[in-house]
Amino acid sequence: MLKFLFMLLFMMPICFMKKSFWTAQNFLFIFFFLFMFTMNFNSFNMNISYFLGLDLISYGLILLSIWITSLMIMSSEMVYKLNNYSIYFLLLILFLLMMLLLTFSSLNMFLFYVFFESSLIPTMFLILGWGYQPERLQAGMYLLFYTLLASLPLLMSIFYIFSNVFTMNMYMLMNYSFYYYFFYFSMIFAFLVKMPMFLVHLWLPKAHVEAPVSGSMILAGILLKLGGYGLLRVFPFLMQMGLKFNYIFISISLMGGFIISLVCLRQMDMKALIAYSSVAHMGIVLSGLLTLSYWGLSGSYTLMLAHGLCSSGLFSLANMTYERLGSRSLMINKGLLNFAPSLSLWWFLLCSGNMAAPPTLNLLGEISLLNSIIGWSYYSIILLSLLSFFGAAYSLYLYAFSQQGKIYSALYSFSMNYSREFLILFLHWFPLNLLILKSDLCYLWL
Repeated sequence: MLKFLFMLLFMMPICFMKKSFWTAQNFLFIFFFLFMFTMNFNSFNMNISYFLGLDLISYGLILLSIWITSLMIMSSEMVYKLNNYSIYFLLLILFLLMMLLLTFSSLNMFLFYVFFESSLIPTMFLILGWGYQPERLQAGMYLLFYTLLASLPLLMSIFYIFSNVFTMNMYMLMNYSFYYYFFYFSMIFAFLVKMPMFLVHLWLPKAHVEAPVSGSMILAGILLKLGGYGLLRVFPFLMQMGLKFNYIFISISLMGGFIISLVCLRQMDMKALIAYSSVAHMGIVLSGLLTLSYWGLSGSYTLMLAHGLCSSGLFSLANMTYERLGSRSLMINKGLLNFAPSLSLWWFLLCSGNMAAPPTLNLLGEISLLNSIIGWSYYSIILLSLLSFFGAAYSLYLYAFSQQGKIYSALYSFSMNYSREFLILFLHWFPLNLLILKSDLCYLWL
């Protein structure tokens, strides 16, 4: 693991070279393939060093992180073109990737917490430094205070664990089972906010709408998955409490997912719509994960990977139309089928991915989650059917509203798409449909 960290560390000086924007991005692709081929696919831990190690969950999420960060740099060509502090931009992205790599591969609970929180800082700088609207300051504060306030109890709980069992190693802790109410709530609350669970989700749409395209891609692609990953790691020693109290969070998530789906149907801002759809998807991921069944755990992991690729691609698409038309409102972004017919196919593919149409990985994840939640309680079938129906409804609404309709009369000049943009979209969509052929990786880690 250390060799990969050093590779990232030594990539940072490259940012200061002249015209190194694409060099750094190409290095990230090389990094991705190196990382992919140095792993052996078994369900045990591998590459264990002093405090770092990997199993299949970490492996999948780290690969996703590297992939999304390299696509983020590709999508942010305007930063490079306008020379909008592109050096610092690259530096922030590499630092963020390093924090994510360390988060996903930490074996120590305290170090996991430290890196989990550190990934917040570069994200906030991305929103504050490269965001579009004047409200980005407020969005940054929302992001910071929601997540920091929730994670203070987590820090206390980690210290409590250490003072009682004298170890913070995640695999040692699997032998224990803690049975304290407050401990359980404080342990999972930080992850619930990060997911985000309905009722503590308000920071997410705000951050998405204000963030630049790279910020939105990393938020949707990776940072929401930190919450799910954290829950997968702490539930082994919270099993007893989980069986007792999880129903509260499952009901909130399912109900919330349904309400948010209705909220999606009346959004006029493309980015806000995609951001709210993320909250709805994470609601179903969270409820599946909290059933603590085999189907639920592996389904939540699968949908986390799928959602990372799919919603990141949608944000990238929304940004492409924003760069052309100067607006993200669905009132102005109409009739894009006449304008950019070649982009229309990608809108269709990613929107159908968002509503879990076959053969995307989303379908596999959602089927497993439906299985686990209905197995947990038969009554949840009502909310789940509503959730699935409205999930399809808002994806179709986004597609139909943006592609059909009468073109806004003030749009008189337009540039066609670059091959770079098609490559970005292909690199989001291709793994999404390819991974379903290798679905054993998503299921054999338990």
